Amino acid sequence: MPTELATASRTQSRFLRIAALIGVVLFAAGAAAGLFHLVATGIALRWVAIALWSAIAIRRPSLMLWTVLAMVAGVEIGLDAPHFAAGLRLPGDLFLRLVRMIVAPLIFATITTGIAGHGQLRAVGRLAVKALIYFEVVTTLGLVIGTVAMNLSGAGWGVQVPPAQEAAPAATQPVQTWQQTVLNLFPENIAQAVAQNQILQVAIFSVLFGCALAVLAEPKRAPLVSVLQSLTDVMFQMTRFIMYLAPIAAGGAIAYTVGRTGLSTLLPLVRLVFTYYAALAAFSALVLVPILLVFRIPLRRFVTAVGEPTAIGFATTTSEAALPLAMERMEEFGVPRWIVSFVIPTGYSFNMTGSSVYLSMAAVFVAQAAGLHLTLGRQIAILAILVVASKGIAGIPRATLVVLLATASAIALPTAPILLILGIDTIMDMGRTAMNVLGNCMASAVIARTEGELNGV
Repeated sequence: MPTELATASRTQSRFLRIAALIGVVLFAAGAAAGLFHLVATGIALRWVAIALWSAIAIRRPSLMLWTVLAMVAGVEIGLDAPHFAAGLRLPGDLFLRLVRMIVAPLIFATITTGIAGHGQLRAVGRLAVKALIYFEVVTTLGLVIGTVAMNLSGAGWGVQVPPAQEAAPAATQPVQTWQQTVLNLFPENIAQAVAQNQILQVAIFSVLFGCALAVLAEPKRAPLVSVLQSLTDVMFQMTRFIMYLAPIAAGGAIAYTVGRTGLSTLLPLVRLVFTYYAALAAFSALVLVPILLVFRIPLRRFVTAVGEPTAIGFATTTSEAALPLAMERMEEFGVPRWIVSFVIPTGYSFNMTGSSVYLSMAAVFVAQAAGLHLTLGRQIAILAILVVASKGIAGIPRATLVVLLATASAIALPTAPILLILGIDTIMDMGRTAMNVLGNCMASAVIARTEGELNGV
């Protein structure tokens, strides 16, 4: 009987692979038909391929698989029915609202129980120092790689800035000083921090609350720790409920974006988009993979663990949307809850790896588009400013544009070319957010390894 089951399983797997390949052929044929102006035929072939992939996905249920499939369907809807797609923003907005609803209580409960419930009070300071050093090294390497990639590509040279945009106003928000950055880490009002989704401020409050709770006598501490532990379990269960909406939200968000702007928006700046994704690939190969190898973190298991939260971040362009699932998956990977709940939320302000690659690239692109030749010294000055300015980026869409405008103003770069990036920023923001999520998940695993706390790995 076991042999028969194994044979049947292999036969089914072979059948599914063949069906998936047929879907690829049909989709490619549909795309080719569109190039030859056979519009109706192309649409029909592509939708048959999507239907075939959906049938396969039913046999192999996976949140990541369904999310990717929904994104493909969303692109198709955006191309075929742009007016209909422009009204599909609701699922994505609803998903983000539900996630934001649980983020603050989840972070508060997990950090507090991690410190007070597991006797980790003495380790908090050591963990914070390790995490901040790691964040600074990795994001600085990201800034360097972004600068090198743009210098090699030269994607900004020859780009025409429309005359109407030359008079664009400069950024009015100055680059934050290090004193302001430190001050903004601490909440003035915890209710206001929760309402404004200030993740790091909620985390800081939770650390202080957990430390205060940990020094209480056991009889006074135990009842509240028990309640908070139950709250943590409830929040993770709510996360599982909300994630059922993730594929629909991803598909709706992609359809809305494509339907509103169209893929043609990419054409004038396709070289910049290609350069950015090539820089992300180089960053992964030259920085992330070596770190995984040095700290003996199994690559295949890690990729499997981060696949779903990374896909959600890519589709929604919001790191915050992937935070609850990222925390859950890294805990399942073997990182203790008290480390996950501290490192990942902190990384949302200090370890935005995808954003660091983007910011340095965008700054050099602005100079190239304006016809300015940056000396090595001036590029180093840009990197130095971005090292500070990039900290405190919120995990929300397009927050990096605010930093970029402020940085351009501080170093006397023209702001008009930045407006060119707006048309393709959503496409770049997908990769940027996915890398941010992946980088924060990896940071929790690395810090856990340095603490000797990476369970089962």
